[in-house]
Amino acid sequence: MTTVTQSGQEPVATAPGPGGASGAAGATVPMSMIQALRSALAVMMARDDNVVVFGQDVGYFGGVFRVTEKLQETFGKSRCFDAPINEGGIVGAAIGMGAYGLRPVVEIQFADYFYPACDQIVSEAARLRYRSAGDFTAPITIRMPCGGGIYGGQTHSQSPEAFFTHVCGLRTVMPSNPYDAKGLLIASIENNDPVIFLEPKRLYNGPFDGHHDRPVTPWTKHPKGNVPEGYYTVPLESANIVRPGAAVTVIAYGTMVWVAEAAAAETGIDAEIIDLRSLWPLDLKTLVDSVKKTGRCVVVHEATRTSGFGAELVSLVQEHCFYHLEAPIERVTGWDTPYPHAQEWMYFPGPDRVGEALRRVMDAGRG
Repeated sequence: MTTVTQSGQEPVATAPGPGGASGAAGATVPMSMIQALRSALAVMMARDDNVVVFGQDVGYFGGVFRVTEKLQETFGKSRCFDAPINEGGIVGAAIGMGAYGLRPVVEIQFADYFYPACDQIVSEAARLRYRSAGDFTAPITIRMPCGGGIYGGQTHSQSPEAFFTHVCGLRTVMPSNPYDAKGLLIASIENNDPVIFLEPKRLYNGPFDGHHDRPVTPWTKHPKGNVPEGYYTVPLESANIVRPGAAVTVIAYGTMVWVAEAAAAETGIDAEIIDLRSLWPLDLKTLVDSVKKTGRCVVVHEATRTSGFGAELVSLVQEHCFYHLEAPIERVTGWDTPYPHAQEWMYFPGPDRVGEALRRVMDAGRG
């Protein structure tokens, strides 16, 4: 495996690490996802002067979720700085920077507000390599906090990942834990394609299994909160089997990975749970191998149901695993409504709904 260390340098060989990671990472310390993302940015800013960070309130204030806290103090105002409230301008400036050798990491304060930047993301960043026949690239990373579970209401809770997976030329990534978050963010920054890096904000401070009425377990008390302090990468396009099983395959990403684990534990069903990590490009082989083994499949995501990314996953599983399926594929998603504030937990696909889908798919085809 090779990893590019800095823009313009030759690749250097690295040895595989835990969970498919690579690089000389050093000692591990407990980190929340916020701290892991900040560590990834600090590592890359120290390694490569071409890495710059900017967006709304990311400089002096350190970002609304404090992911970029103290980066301006450490690296200066020319490397980490605030931008006007203009998402189109933020992404447009990043594209120009990337075309001329920088590696910008920009923050859209909430994923709900990426829409003003759509033209820049879709028509410019995603197409630049193709339209220039490879003369220019857009090595930019666009960070976006996404998802619900924090009472953000309809304009601070959306999960728009399906939009980006539809656009040729974009990579779409969503981690589910601090270890993957750091490794995936470093890999994204080093990649020469534009990467949409979605961060489930309900996971910033700890894993969340959908039981909102229970105390939150901090990442510092979870194994995946142990994050190497130094440089390492988690390869893009690599799904991870977080729970081996033989009865049914559950395909999930982001917060829904933890909901699926809770549902499997509560139902007692021997589910194999796959965390996509990279939504597109997709690690299709891991999904296909699992479904061919189990013969059953449940797809889970938080976004609205119609035209959600789960529809693509169901189609791919049906296409590649038809003769191995012993039951219809189940899909558990958010509803086709704006994200409600007062009825948030009716909208949120919790472990009860996932558990019901697991039981249905296990009962189907048994007589």
